[in-house]
Amino acid sequence: MKTPDSHARVPAGKEVVTLAGGCFWCLEAVYDRMKGVESVESGYMGGQAPNPTYEQICTGRTGHAEVVRITFDPKIASYRDILEVFFAIHDPTTLNRQGHDVGTQYRSAIFYHSPEQKTAAEEVIAGLTKDQLFDNPIVTDVVPAGPFYIAEDYHQEYFARNPSQPYCVYVVNPKLAKFRQQFAEKLKK
Repeated sequence: MKTPDSHARVPAGKEVVTLAGGCFWCLEAVYDRMKGVESVESGYMGGQAPNPTYEQICTGRTGHAEVVRITFDPKIASYRDILEVFFAIHDPTTLNRQGHDVGTQYRSAIFYHSPEQKTAAEEVIAGLTKDQLFDNPIVTDVVPAGPFYIAEDYHQEYFARNPSQPYCVYVVNPKLAKFRQQFAEKLKK
């Protein structure tokens, strides 16, 4: 049985952010390559059922989203840098879907860990809306972080271990290419 880890043990001088933007394999693959990111864990957050499994999440009935919990060094990558990448690599205007992945488990959400993160997320969304960067309204939820349930082992570092798997080739690779093209200066060496 999994135990929720509501508040990651954050090393001194580091921060944690939890994001939902479709399949966690995509987000994990991108953030693993971002300068200042120290770790990325795939998991589940935002639902009611305790100890959810991937199979339960896939039904859309637990209320959980697929998320990544990112530990980062704010001296190298700021919270706003993390969000800038987040809004570039997924579509924050589609409710409960990313491409062919459909259901509440694929919603766009920022699970904030502090009042400062909440304020910054709301400011970033307001700025993107004002600048009319997207044709449709942003539907990203900004909600408090709740219990985090780490996903099964086979989901961790999925892209790194399965780069030839069709989903990785056709869905994850294009997001990585977009990240590399738009954010070359944010890539780890």
